[in-house]
Amino acid sequence: MPVTKIGLPENDIMQRVVQHDGEALAELYDLYSARVFGLCLRILNEPQLAEDTLQEIFLRVWERAQLFEQSRGTVNAWLMGIARNTCIDQLRRIQTRPQSADQPQGADALPFEETLADPDNDVPGLAAASERAALVRKALASLSSEQQLVIQLSYFKGLTRREIARQLDWPEGTVHTRARLALQNLRGRLDELGLSLDDLS
Repeated sequence: MPVTKIGLPENDIMQRVVQHDGEALAELYDLYSARVFGLCLRILNEPQLAEDTLQEIFLRVWERAQLFEQSRGTVNAWLMGIARNTCIDQLRRIQTRPQSADQPQGADALPFEETLADPDNDVPGLAAASERAALVRKALASLSSEQQLVIQLSYFKGLTRREIARQLDWPEGTVHTRARLALQNLRGRLDELGLSLDDLS
């Protein structure tokens, strides 16, 4: 599974991508394609569109690799940010919204890392992803229901705060306030559990 600490393999791979090393891009794709595709599928809710968007995402990575700054964050955070933005661009392009799957409500029902796991990964890697997902659920469950909703719509549905305001019929200022508080509270809870906001991706 991908590693995210400075000085470890994915950073070396990314630096090679910056140098336009095609083999390095293929290695990065192998590390992240399952995770990125899972995010695309959750936001776009259409397998073929998700597959097409996956390719567009890695094209953007190739074209914008020089913008990556290791000192400002992990490869994971940078790549998943590109993935979210590309999916949102795709939604706007086709003038649609992501459709919610029929799932139970509540923090325990939210889709997390285990839905993105690559079945070709080793068993310890899958176990670690599952354990991390359980901790993320625990952290989310500590938030108020309104804060959980904002996080779900923002991180897992890919909506902007303006779109959240329209969907929930809340003032934009209210969405901004609740989103800020939700992220502050969630970051603190994740820190206690040894995780970061990257683990929401």
